[in-house]
Amino acid sequence: MTMTMSTALLTDHYELTMLQAALRSGAAHRRAVFEVFARHLPGGRRYGVVAGTGRVLDELERFRFGDEELTYLREHRVVDESTLAFLADYRFSGDIYGYREGELYFPASPIMIVEGTFAEAVLLETITLSILNHDCAIASAASRMANAAGKRPLIEMGSRRTHESAAVASARAAYVAGFASTSNLMAGRVYEVPTAGTAAHAFTLLHDSERDAFEAQIASLGPETTLLVDTYDVAEAVRTAVELAGPKLGAVRIDSGDLAAAAQEVREQLDALGAFNTRILVTSDLDEYAIAALAAAPVDGYGVGTSLVTGSGVPTAALVYKLVARETATGKLEAVAKRSVGKPSRGGRKEAYRLYDENGHCDTELITTGGLAPEGGIPLLHELVRDGEVVGGEPLSAARERHAKAIATLPQDALHLGRGYAAIPTEFT
Repeated sequence: MTMTMSTALLTDHYELTMLQAALRSGAAHRRAVFEVFARHLPGGRRYGVVAGTGRVLDELERFRFGDEELTYLREHRVVDESTLAFLADYRFSGDIYGYREGELYFPASPIMIVEGTFAEAVLLETITLSILNHDCAIASAASRMANAAGKRPLIEMGSRRTHESAAVASARAAYVAGFASTSNLMAGRVYEVPTAGTAAHAFTLLHDSERDAFEAQIASLGPETTLLVDTYDVAEAVRTAVELAGPKLGAVRIDSGDLAAAAQEVREQLDALGAFNTRILVTSDLDEYAIAALAAAPVDGYGVGTSLVTGSGVPTAALVYKLVARETATGKLEAVAKRSVGKPSRGGRKEAYRLYDENGHCDTELITTGGLAPEGGIPLLHELVRDGEVVGGEPLSAARERHAKAIATLPQDALHLGRGYAAIPTEFT
């Protein structure tokens, strides 16, 4: 999002106290490699979707400690003066590699690698995880919904169910994963996500009658508009809508009741009235399961709100940011790893490849620390930042296209909505 405010304080207190201690010990300037990965896919999901990379790159460029940030840290005695002096000149000058937005990931996939001094790289942990955990979770849920919807379009309309900034990020992530549009105008302005919307029940209730409301909307927006028909009596509303707009009526929206039964009844009524091309849109607390249940119903599109912006019950991607290699006293890069019970990590600077079968379906995620590319393997890590400068930016449309292609390579059972194991295994060499 285009803003001028610094993002440097979008971080945890202990990142700065670690920095202070490392500066004092002399270890702060050792080369370090951090890795973002998920130990598992939460919620029994079979794949994850990378989203938020572009937002990480945007925020990195604004990650600066200016006078206001330094004054706050000084007044609250977060760190000492020598650390404040370091922060005053802070600029990330390292390298970042990552999976491209829209790509799929699986357990242990190193979806982002941050290389630099410990002092530079550790400060990026919180903001990186904050963005990626949110956006990957939203995109992963959105992808499941898009798969359930098939060729029927989806509109994201969850802005009123989440934090105002999260609403914009959610609309962006949903668009990457296959949603056609959003109700959020800021997402349209900042990220050029197509926007859509017509009227709510309040518009109908404002007028003296439903007929008056429909007449006003048609007069303003034309007969191709979408009329909300469940404020009072659906059948009566559909009759009035077609009477006023004629067969050119664009769509009707149903927001309550048994959506499958209502859609069937409305379709039959529209056809009987000659409105054969009028579409039926449904909303009302939809998620991927409800969308799948409507596959046989005469529905032409879906609006999804609460479930989308909350990750459909999985609001975080469970990503972590771990140190996997550090420079030794002799100048060599040494692998390091946690051995904590239940929270182990794999040390070493990684490379990642996707392997495919003879039918073009992905069958293995291969992660290596040996540096040798496997035969036929497609590399997944791409250069995003070089010497502190962003080099991997791309339009959002590229991420959207990439996701559509990636989904097409999954085995069919990967699209099942039931809880299960990762769609493909992760192997290490």
